Amino acid sequence: MILWLNGPFGVGKTQTAYELHRRLPGSYVFDPENFGFFLRKNTPKSLHLPDFQDEPLWRETNAKLLRYLAKRHEGVLIVPMTVTRAAYLEELLSLAVADGVPVKKYALLAKRPVIVRRIKRRGPRKDSWALGKLDECLSALADPVFGEPVYTDRLSIAETAEEIARREGLALLPRAGKAKQVLNILKTSLRVMR
Repeated sequence: MILWLNGPFGVGKTQTAYELHRRLPGSYVFDPENFGFFLRKNTPKSLHLPDFQDEPLWRETNAKLLRYLAKRHEGVLIVPMTVTRAAYLEELLSLAVADGVPVKKYALLAKRPVIVRRIKRRGPRKDSWALGKLDECLSALADPVFGEPVYTDRLSIAETAEEIARREGLALLPRAGKAKQVLNILKTSLRVMR
Protein backbone atom coordinates (compact mmCIF):
# COMPACT_ATOMS: atom_id res chain seq x y z
CA MET A 1 0.00 0.00 0.00
CA ILE A 2 1.07 3.58 -0.65
CA LEU A 3 0.11 5.98 2.13
CA TRP A 4 0.39 9.51 0.70
CA LEU A 5 0.59 12.31 3.28
CA ASN A 6 -0.21 15.62 1.62
CA GLY A 7 -0.56 18.98 3.31
CA PRO A 8 0.87 22.49 3.41
CA PHE A 9 4.55 22.97 4.10
CA GLY A 10 5.06 23.02 7.86
CA VAL A 11 1.95 21.04 8.81
CA GLY A 12 3.95 18.01 9.97
CA LYS A 13 3.90 15.58 7.03
CA THR A 14 7.50 14.42 7.35
CA GLN A 15 7.42 14.13 11.13
CA THR A 16 4.18 12.13 10.90
CA ALA A 17 5.64 9.92 8.16
CA TYR A 18 8.67 9.03 10.28
CA GLU A 19 6.51 8.48 13.36
CA LEU A 20 4.43 6.02 11.36
CA HIS A 21 7.61 4.41 10.03
CA ARG A 22 9.10 3.96 13.50
CA ARG A 23 5.92 2.35 14.76
CA LEU A 24 4.87 0.37 11.67
CA PRO A 25 7.26 -2.56 11.12
CA GLY A 26 8.21 -3.13 7.50
CA SER A 27 7.21 0.35 6.38
CA TYR A 28 9.42 2.63 4.29
CA VAL A 29 9.43 6.42 3.87
CA PHE A 30 9.86 7.51 0.26
CA ASP A 31 10.53 11.24 -0.24
CA PRO A 32 9.95 12.41 -3.85
CA GLU A 33 11.67 15.71 -3.03
CA ASN A 34 15.02 13.96 -3.05
CA PHE A 35 14.90 13.51 -6.81
CA GLY A 36 14.08 17.22 -7.17
CA PHE A 37 17.24 18.09 -5.27
CA PHE A 38 19.18 15.57 -7.36
CA LEU A 39 17.94 17.29 -10.54
CA ARG A 40 18.94 20.71 -9.21
CA LYS A 41 22.41 19.48 -8.28
CA ASN A 42 23.04 17.59 -11.52
CA THR A 43 21.66 19.92 -14.19
CA PRO A 44 22.63 23.42 -15.33
CA LYS A 45 20.84 26.29 -13.58
CA SER A 46 19.50 27.41 -16.94
CA LEU A 47 17.28 24.29 -16.94
CA HIS A 48 15.90 24.78 -13.42
CA LEU A 49 12.24 25.63 -13.05
CA PRO A 50 11.12 27.62 -9.97
CA ASP A 51 9.31 24.50 -8.68
CA PHE A 52 10.79 21.13 -9.63
CA GLN A 53 7.30 19.58 -9.57
CA ASP A 54 6.74 21.42 -12.86
CA GLU A 55 9.57 19.38 -14.40
CA PRO A 56 8.05 16.39 -16.23
CA LEU A 57 11.22 14.35 -15.55
CA TRP A 58 10.66 14.79 -11.78
CA ARG A 59 7.10 13.46 -12.00
CA GLU A 60 7.97 10.65 -14.42
CA THR A 61 10.95 9.43 -12.39
CA ASN A 62 9.09 9.53 -9.08
CA ALA A 63 6.14 7.67 -10.62
CA LYS A 64 8.54 4.96 -11.79
CA LEU A 65 10.28 4.81 -8.41
CA LEU A 66 6.93 4.48 -6.62
CA ARG A 67 5.91 1.66 -8.94
CA TYR A 68 9.28 -0.06 -8.47
CA LEU A 69 9.06 0.13 -4.68
CA ALA A 70 5.40 -0.88 -4.57
CA LYS A 71 6.11 -3.98 -6.66
CA ARG A 72 9.15 -5.07 -4.65
CA HIS A 73 8.61 -3.84 -1.09
CA GLU A 74 6.08 -5.77 0.97
CA GLY A 75 5.48 -3.11 3.62
CA VAL A 76 3.58 0.16 3.55
CA LEU A 77 5.22 2.95 1.53
CA ILE A 78 4.76 6.27 3.30
CA VAL A 79 5.10 9.33 1.05
CA PRO A 80 5.17 12.77 2.70
CA MET A 81 4.82 15.24 -0.17
CA THR A 82 2.92 18.45 -0.79
CA VAL A 83 1.26 18.33 -4.21
CA THR A 84 -1.39 20.94 -5.02
CA ARG A 85 -2.04 20.10 -8.67
CA ALA A 86 -4.44 17.20 -9.15
CA ALA A 87 -2.94 16.27 -12.51
CA TYR A 88 0.53 16.03 -10.96
CA LEU A 89 -0.68 13.83 -8.12
CA GLU A 90 -2.50 11.57 -10.56
CA GLU A 91 0.64 11.32 -12.71
CA LEU A 92 2.82 10.48 -9.71
CA LEU A 93 0.50 7.67 -8.63
CA SER A 94 -0.68 6.45 -12.04
CA LEU A 95 1.82 3.63 -12.60
CA ALA A 96 1.34 2.13 -9.14
CA VAL A 97 -2.46 2.43 -9.44
CA ALA A 98 -2.32 0.76 -12.88
CA ASP A 99 -0.49 -2.14 -11.21
CA GLY A 100 -3.30 -2.47 -8.66
CA VAL A 101 -1.41 -1.00 -5.71
CA PRO A 102 -3.84 0.40 -3.13
CA VAL A 103 -3.26 4.11 -2.52
CA LYS A 104 -4.59 5.95 0.52
CA LYS A 105 -4.27 9.73 0.53
CA TYR A 106 -4.48 12.00 3.55
CA ALA A 107 -4.34 15.79 3.63
CA LEU A 108 -2.85 16.98 6.92
CA LEU A 109 -4.39 20.37 7.62
CA ALA A 110 -4.43 23.01 10.34
CA LYS A 111 -5.56 26.60 10.70
CA ARG A 112 -3.31 29.15 9.04
CA PRO A 113 -1.93 30.69 12.30
CA VAL A 114 -0.99 27.23 13.59
CA ILE A 115 0.93 26.42 10.40
CA VAL A 116 2.61 29.85 10.39
CA ARG A 117 3.86 29.17 13.93
CA ARG A 118 5.15 25.75 12.91
CA ILE A 119 6.93 27.13 9.85
CA LYS A 120 8.58 29.92 11.84
CA ARG A 121 9.93 27.35 14.30
CA ARG A 122 11.91 25.86 11.42
CA GLY A 123 13.98 29.03 11.14
CA PRO A 124 14.27 31.94 8.71
CA ARG A 125 15.84 29.88 5.91
CA LYS A 126 12.65 27.88 5.45
CA ASP A 127 9.90 30.31 6.27
CA SER A 128 9.73 32.68 3.30
CA TRP A 129 9.13 30.07 0.57
CA ALA A 130 6.82 27.94 2.73
CA LEU A 131 4.85 30.97 3.91
CA GLY A 132 4.57 32.22 0.32
CA LYS A 133 2.94 28.91 -0.68
CA LEU A 134 0.69 28.56 2.37
CA ASP A 135 -2.52 30.15 1.07
CA GLU A 136 -2.24 28.30 -2.25
CA CYS A 137 -1.78 25.02 -0.36
CA LEU A 138 -4.67 25.59 2.04
CA SER A 139 -6.98 26.50 -0.82
CA ALA A 140 -6.01 23.59 -3.10
CA LEU A 141 -5.84 20.93 -0.40
CA ALA A 142 -9.43 21.57 0.68
CA ASP A 143 -10.36 19.52 -2.41
CA PRO A 144 -10.93 15.85 -1.43
CA VAL A 145 -8.99 14.69 -4.51
CA PHE A 146 -5.84 15.39 -2.45
CA GLY A 147 -6.85 13.16 0.40
CA GLU A 148 -9.04 12.62 3.40
CA PRO A 149 -8.50 15.54 5.80
CA VAL A 150 -6.76 15.08 9.14
CA TYR A 151 -6.89 18.27 11.20
CA THR A 152 -3.67 18.50 13.20
CA ASP A 153 -4.23 21.80 15.05
CA ARG A 154 -4.50 20.08 18.43
CA LEU A 155 -2.78 16.79 17.63
CA SER A 156 0.78 15.86 18.45
CA ILE A 157 2.88 14.06 15.84
CA ALA A 158 2.18 10.75 17.61
CA GLU A 159 -1.57 11.47 17.74
CA THR A 160 -1.64 12.37 14.04
CA ALA A 161 0.11 9.11 13.15
CA GLU A 162 -2.28 7.19 15.39
CA GLU A 163 -5.32 8.81 13.77
CA ILE A 164 -4.13 7.82 10.29
CA ALA A 165 -3.32 4.29 11.48
CA ARG A 166 -6.77 4.03 13.11
CA ARG A 167 -8.49 5.03 9.88
CA GLU A 168 -6.46 2.49 7.92
CA GLY A 169 -6.73 -0.31 10.46
CA LEU A 170 -2.95 -0.41 10.90
CA ALA A 171 -1.54 -1.71 14.17
CA LEU A 172 1.22 0.56 15.45
CA LEU A 173 3.87 -0.28 18.01
CA PRO A 174 3.46 1.62 21.30
CA ARG A 175 4.61 5.24 21.54
CA ALA A 176 8.10 5.98 22.70
CA GLY A 177 8.50 7.78 26.04
CA LYS A 178 8.35 11.59 26.08
CA ALA A 179 12.14 12.08 25.97
CA LYS A 180 12.52 9.56 23.13
CA GLN A 181 9.68 11.25 21.21
CA VAL A 182 11.48 14.59 21.43
CA LEU A 183 14.72 12.95 20.30
CA ASN A 184 12.93 11.26 17.38
CA ILE A 185 11.47 14.59 16.24
CA LEU A 186 14.93 16.18 16.40
CA LYS A 187 16.51 13.28 14.47
CA THR A 188 13.86 13.55 11.76
CA SER A 189 14.41 17.31 11.48
CA LEU A 190 18.14 16.78 11.07
CA ARG A 191 17.62 13.94 8.56
CA VAL A 192 15.59 16.08 6.19
CA MET A 193 17.40 19.39 6.69
CA ARG A 194 18.34 20.78 3.29
